[in-house]
Amino acid sequence: MKSPFAERERDRLIAAMLPDVAFDGWSMHTLRAAARRTGIPVEEAVALFPRGAPDLVAAFSRWADRRMLDRLEGAVLDELRLSARIALALRLRFEALAPWREAVRRSLGVLAMPFSLPLGLSLLYETVDGIWYAVGDRSTDFSFYSKRASLAAVATAATLYWLEDRSAGLTDTQAFIDRRLADLHRIGGLRERLSAAADRLPNPLRVLRPSR
Repeated sequence: MKSPFAERERDRLIAAMLPDVAFDGWSMHTLRAAARRTGIPVEEAVALFPRGAPDLVAAFSRWADRRMLDRLEGAVLDELRLSARIALALRLRFEALAPWREAVRRSLGVLAMPFSLPLGLSLLYETVDGIWYAVGDRSTDFSFYSKRASLAAVATAATLYWLEDRSAGLTDTQAFIDRRLADLHRIGGLRERLSAAADRLPNPLRVLRPSR
């Protein structure tokens, strides 16, 4: 069920569930309790998440994405380098999730199940695609995919790091993100230099041509 009204109802239910997820997981019991608290009929609440835990986890990820993008929209990005914009986006997402670290951990448990692996990849793509678009990337060539694959690797590693980070203001996670993005920048620069150098080399296939 996809509609603005359904999305708002899902968001209401996810927000109401979050305090209980640490104890009862992404379960129908947690959903029913949230429905009663929000005044949404239980039958309607269950219908919004027909696959149970996978649908709940998907809605939670999109809930976090929307909060990240809403906060990013209010930030001044023009004076920031691209890597700084991406780092800011990731930080804003972690800040939105900070009170619900255990809910994230429970989500990863659901997504680690074999039947949920495609969903996990899809949600990760939604997150990184939203970030790239929000920071101003409009590429349509092959870099469209390589950028998203690279950021997916950074976001995944940063999430696992963040789950164990107890530093004030998540400064350790921010430093970790900055290091990973710097590594990607160096790799990207090296790739471009190697590509340019290769273009200047003689074509090795020419030696196979018969002489005239």
